[in-house]
Amino acid sequence: MPQPSDIKRIGRPRSEESQAAILDATWELLKTTSLRDLSIEAIARASGVGKTTIYRWWPNKAEVVMDAFIAKLSPEIQFPQSVSATEAIAQQMTLLVKAFSGEYGRIVAQIIAEGHACPEALTSYRDRFLYPRRAAAKAIIEQGIESGEFDPSLDPELAIDILYGAIYFRLLVGHLPLDRQFAEELPQWALKVLKAT
Repeated sequence: MPQPSDIKRIGRPRSEESQAAILDATWELLKTTSLRDLSIEAIARASGVGKTTIYRWWPNKAEVVMDAFIAKLSPEIQFPQSVSATEAIAQQMTLLVKAFSGEYGRIVAQIIAEGHACPEALTSYRDRFLYPRRAAAKAIIEQGIESGEFDPSLDPELAIDILYGAIYFRLLVGHLPLDRQFAEELPQWALKVLKAT
């Protein structure tokens, strides 16, 4: 089972069964309830776990949501192993577009939007989801530079923005869909910018 929030707290160890119930209940509630309207009280009712227990394990609802989100999404968007850097990025980008085209994307958009009223939600998203995945992408890009696939003068951080920025743009603005055609064409065109000449 994925590890819960990295924040260390004093108290009894978490029951894995209760933790799973809380995260599952949170995810199910997010399918029908906006992040703004979600409450610890609702999570406690749906999970059958006391509110005081939830607060003992998580400081706020944003951290509960992030644990539920990461536990569900992370296994679906991993970089493939034993392939070239180009292929690893292309496959992972396609997986991310597919994931963000559904309920994952709706929840990400809510987390980012909620960041204006609830800064800890956006901070948690960046620290616990975005930055670790940028680090993974950076490692793949550096691998591609070393193997000669990508331009040696390439800035990996800028490359990540070039590759993934369009996904977030469509997700948040909604001017065009995150559909299969986009999932197939974006990696092909974006990766051309990274290629060594």
